[in-house]
Order: sequence, then C-alpha cells, then structure tokens
Amino acid sequence: MAQQDAIWALGCMSGTSMDGVDAAMVLTDGVEVFEFGATGFRPYSDSERDVIRAAQGAWLGDIGVAEAEAVVRHAHAELIARFGGVELVGFHGQTLAHDPGGQGTHQTGDGAALAQQIDHNVVWDFRSADVAAGGQGAPLAPFYHFALARRLGLGPIAFLNLGGVGNVSFVNPFAATADVPRALLGFDTGPANALMDDFVKERTGLACDYGGAMAAAGRVDQALVSSFLEGGYFARKPPKSLDRNDFADLVDAVAGLSDLDGLATLAAATIGAVRRAFDYAPKGLEKVLVCGGGRKNTHLMQGLKVALNTPVEDIDDAGFDGDMLEAQAFAYLAVRAQKGLSLSAPGTTGVKTPLTGGRLSLPGHVH
Repeated sequence: MAQQDAIWALGCMSGTSMDGVDAAMVLTDGVEVFEFGATGFRPYSDSERDVIRAAQGAWLGDIGVAEAEAVVRHAHAELIARFGGVELVGFHGQTLAHDPGGQGTHQTGDGAALAQQIDHNVVWDFRSADVAAGGQGAPLAPFYHFALARRLGLGPIAFLNLGGVGNVSFVNPFAATADVPRALLGFDTGPANALMDDFVKERTGLACDYGGAMAAAGRVDQALVSSFLEGGYFARKPPKSLDRNDFADLVDAVAGLSDLDGLATLAAATIGAVRRAFDYAPKGLEKVLVCGGGRKNTHLMQGLKVALNTPVEDIDDAGFDGDMLEAQAFAYLAVRAQKGLSLSAPGTTGVKTPLTGGRLSLPGHVH
C-alpha cells in the first residue's frame, strides 16, 4: 500500500480513567502512518462521570447502561463536530465490563446511532469479534505500536501505556507485518492510574496525586505489595487482559493505610506489576516508551527507571503525543477494519489466528 491509499481517520477513546474523550486524526492506509493531524479533548463533567461510573460492571440491558450510552455518545458527537476533513471515525466507546471467556466484553456507545448523528462513517465494537473467537479482546493498541516502531526505525522496543489499567506491547519492528509470529507480544500489566486516582479522590477530593508527590512522601507496605504480586493474574502467561474492577482485593488491603502510605503502596504495586510483565520482554530491548497519564507521575517514572533494566523514556521525547496515542490507535484500527485487515493476533489477545473486527455503520444505514 502507499500514501495515495491513505485516508484521514479520526480515532476517539474514552479510557478506564473516565476523565473524558480524546480524539486524534491520523493519515494512514492501515499499514503505515504517514501524518498526525489535529487532536482534541472533551472532559466529562462530574455528573456525566457519575452516570458512567454507576454503570461500571454492567452489561447491555442492565439498569443505567442506556443512560451511560447517551452520555458517552453525546460527548463524542460534541468533540467530533470540532474536526474537519474526517473520512472515517473510529469509535471505541466506554468499557463498562470485560470478561473474556465469560460474559464477553461490553463497550457502551451505539456506533450506528453515532453515524446518523455526526453524518460520518463509523467503525465501532472493535473487541467483540476477538472475544467471540476465544481471544482476550485486549489490548488492541499493539498493532498501532508496531506501525510507530517501524516509523521510528529502531530495533526491539516496548510501549508501556499507563492509563487506568497498564498494558505493554513488546515490538519486533523487523517482522514483516504485525500479525506474523513473534512480531508482537501485548498484554495488560496490572493496575496503573485507576486505583491511585480513586484512592486519592475518596480520601482528599483531588482528581489525582499530581506528579506522585503524595506517594513519594509515603511508606510502602512491602508485605502487602509482595502478597498482591503473588496473585493468580501475575502467575499466568500472556497474552492476558484485565478489567478495571479486577483489583478489589488490593483496594481493600490499602483501606487501612494512611493517605500517603496508601498511595505509596498502590504506586509500588503498579511498578511491581510492570516489573513482572518485563519477565516476558524479548532479548535486546532497546528502550521503553511510556505513554498515558502515568508518564506525568514523576514518582512512578523514577520507580520504573529503577525497576527495569532498559532505558525508560516519556514517549513525547520520541516525537509522539503520549496523551493521544490510544485515540490515534483507534483511527488506525478503523482503517484496518474497513479494509478487512487484522486487528489482533495470537501474540496480542491470544486469539488462535490473526483476526479482523469492528462494525462499520454508515449514515442513513442502520446495522
């Protein structure tokens, strides 16, 4: 494929931190990334966030889901209206529940209704096909990370996303394509910002521990962290994925700690989980590029630099926008989905063979 086959796609992402909607334009043919375009952010109000939070863990048809869907779709439509030149929209929606191997995966957000509302072609429901085929349905960003690694021209590299939940992509950019064996290994590492944000909001009313200053002033309960990292999830081989609500035991365990010690312990659990994930890193890894909100937490970044045997950098220093990487990923994946290209593979979600996914909805057509 070549640049003449590329289109401007707008990717939208509302992550597990539930702070709002990111949107980013990418010029891509679904294989290479040629240009990065405009970006935008539309925060959720406190009342909107409360509606979404109330529906966490719910499935289609459950109480509160219709209200959450309306909030999510309205926020996306508002943000998308700010962009011009959009040829395709990638609409991830808001994950409410994720139970691969069980009930499935649930991202609220009706892409067919959104297509009518914004008068654009919309690719949505990215994860269901993978889960239905026996995959984890997550993470999906590794295919985009592969394209970025090729763009950088480096050797083996890791992309560590510290959003609400952490995930890592180990990329071998020398592989022919993203979906061949050993091109990619991607999986969720463990908690990232979600538990710390929830903890600090409940204790202090603040949105987050800015820069990790409170965690840095606290004392880590090492026994608690060690016990947490012995848990079943960390003993399982990747690929593997998590739900935002999978760490209730850790939340209960830190409940008796002070504000500072609780945050210090949650940060140490996050760093320890990443350290465990890097047991699966390929040989010759050149660097770790950190994206997501966690890269702005100085305490976390310092801890990762100590814990990992590989140089750790903020992805912004490599020339990328670490706040918009996931939104860009869903622009890229939307183009791949429209062309019937794979979105997941055995090394990323554990699905048996490389698989495409997503549903395409057109204005004036209800699918």
